Amino acid sequence: MDSSWDASVQAVAVLEEPTRRRLYEYVAGQAEPVSRDDAAAALGIPRTTAAFHLDRLTGEGLLDTCYERRTGRTGPGAGRPAKLYHRSDREIEITLPERQYAIAGHLLAAAIQDAETTNLTPREAVNRRAQEYGETLAHTAQARGEQLEQILEAHGFEPRAGGDGIVLGNCPFRRLAKEHPQLVCGMNLHLVAGLLAGLGASFQAELGPNSGNCCVRITRTSGAPALTSPTGEALPADG
Repeated sequence: MDSSWDASVQAVAVLEEPTRRRLYEYVAGQAEPVSRDDAAAALGIPRTTAAFHLDRLTGEGLLDTCYERRTGRTGPGAGRPAKLYHRSDREIEITLPERQYAIAGHLLAAAIQDAETTNLTPREAVNRRAQEYGETLAHTAQARGEQLEQILEAHGFEPRAGGDGIVLGNCPFRRLAKEHPQLVCGMNLHLVAGLLAGLGASFQAELGPNSGNCCVRITRTSGAPALTSPTGEALPADG
């Protein structure tokens, strides 16, 4: 299942159709999987219409299917198992501008566990987890042949060239950073530093708070390549 932002938007967009949205709400509200007949009867629509929309919801990952014999009979003559629908385990979150609060929650929860079982302070544990996460992002992206700007764009940082490096136009953790700037900005700094280290990039991450932008900026070191956009075009310098 594609977990990209575009795929998430598409999955939510299918619920714009009123009948499809009602079918999703009906299935999600049942304790047990439901059949096409169940759904059609509940909404008062033809079975073929219910089947079409249920399968569309399944194709977008909003529903999952299973097969059961409703009669309880088994063996020859028991008939074919019925196709049943239930809500999937897929979680979809869309924010504009893009935010990554689930990642922040994962890093902070893991850091608390680390702090409880090691000599690290909570903040040291958060920074270490963020650094490791950034390195993991780099290794995963390298396997797909992605460049630094593409990775930053994919994770909501909105990179653009600015002066001697890269300005991050969006903070994926903005709400948390406003309430807990020292903790969250430090976490963000170590995440980006881990990404750069994992890529072996000729850039360095540093704190440089700027209204409207991420608190982290990326500065170019000697020999760093020219900056490009995620589409491969040259990025214009600010100002």
